[in-house]
Amino acid sequence: MDLVVRRIPGEYVVHRLAPDAVVPNAAWQAAAFLSITRTDNELSIVAAVDVDIPGERTSGTWAAYRVVGSLDFSVTGVMWRLTGPLAEAGIGILGIGTFDTDYVLVPPDRCADAEAAWLAAGIRMAGP
Repeated sequence: MDLVVRRIPGEYVVHRLAPDAVVPNAAWQAAAFLSITRTDNELSIVAAVDVDIPGERTSGTWAAYRVVGSLDFSVTGVMWRLTGPLAEAGIGILGIGTFDTDYVLVPPDRCADAEAAWLAAGIRMAGP
């Protein structure tokens, strides 16, 4: 499978809130990327750095990349193909999957390294 990734504009942070917390209205501010995940242990919100979300903990800053196109659920190994080269390059990631595709977030100061690792692994970069 031919993989192509594109950087999503902006920088992002990850917020951890209590598992029973209400999603703050600020989270819904327009941005190129937003992810909200609730588990029995936490509510995690990935939002643009300029969105004020009061949480227990915040981690960031992250740059986000999206796999271009829609991925069928029967396709296997996509996240492994994306993260394997980054692991070999010593780049920490945050991976997020959605119904249509996968996202990988990396520290902004490692974007050039991540893109080089992907190119070396045969993963193409899409323009803006």
